[in-house]
Amino acid sequence: MPRTARPRRSAEMPAHPRMADLARIAGVSTSTVSRALTGHPRVNPETRLRIEALARSLDYSINSTAAALRSGINQTIAVVVPYEPGARQSLTDAFFLGLIGSLADVLTERGYQMLLVRTDAGELPGAGLLVRTGKAAGLVVIGQWHQHAQLNALAAQGIPLVVWGARLEGQRYCTVGSDNLQGGRLATAHLLRSGRRRVAFIGDVSLPEVEQRYQGYLAAHRTLHVPADPALKLTEPFLPAGGLDAAQRLLALPSRCDAVFACSDVLAMALISALSAQRVRVPEEIAVVGYDDVQLAAYFSPPLDTVRQSVQAGAAALVDALLARLAGTTPPSRLLPTELIARGSVRAEPSRSAH
Repeated sequence: MPRTARPRRSAEMPAHPRMADLARIAGVSTSTVSRALTGHPRVNPETRLRIEALARSLDYSINSTAAALRSGINQTIAVVVPYEPGARQSLTDAFFLGLIGSLADVLTERGYQMLLVRTDAGELPGAGLLVRTGKAAGLVVIGQWHQHAQLNALAAQGIPLVVWGARLEGQRYCTVGSDNLQGGRLATAHLLRSGRRRVAFIGDVSLPEVEQRYQGYLAAHRTLHVPADPALKLTEPFLPAGGLDAAQRLLALPSRCDAVFACSDVLAMALISALSAQRVRVPEEIAVVGYDDVQLAAYFSPPLDTVRQSVQAGAAALVDALLARLAGTTPPSRLLPTELIARGSVRAEPSRSAH
């Protein structure tokens, strides 16, 4: 195919051409140029290719926001990650990165663009401006944190949103999340059935998802008739420092635990590193199960036993729910199954195993 000749700018051609300039050169209406550059089916392919080539030759780029306002169609979805100052969980967190990357893939497949937004959790209602000003058609919020009331307020304002999180009482917004109660049961039962009897729990139960994992932890103890020791419940944030602090606290207890259920893989891996530094062997002396199944978990030493919540399935469910909301329906909240992945951080103790 011959290359399209680059037209020479005349004295009348502005340095930054407008859509009207392209229409004049191409000999068509501005509405035809607009349709061609947004892929409208009413423009025949030959005309569309000619206008696209002309736009490239003149370094013209369409203003997508203005185009969305003109057409009434907004193809941008804002992915909002609240920043909780107390937790200080970074966007570089492995689970965040996995979910954000999967959301980007799914949105691209659906023909949408992704706008990534980091906002203070206490100012979450401000995210509604992204929709009201036309910058985004709707919001995908990753994490409820402590903002249930603010999310309800956004929903009450008619802001299309869907939240990665847990189902809560009085909820007015749609959530998609893993079955945290089931995940907590799976992790704890795996440790108890390996013969462990003093299973510690590490996580911040003030967060809705973690509270549900803790309830699963307690349920597994009841089912297998093993008392849960309240002294082994440690509140720690989803940060490497939380795993390091937990190791020090556990080793200082008068009666040592023989297993740990950590509510994230980041916590679990930091804990194992800290235990190793104190010459405590995992899994021989203390078995460890994490949560999330981030990519690094399979390559850690020892490879981490963990509860998998699929970021690919979660991203697809979040996008599907939001697009349904944008289409005028009220999508139901979804609970995705969790799965125990056994690798090498738990070793069975046959003589003491529970059945």
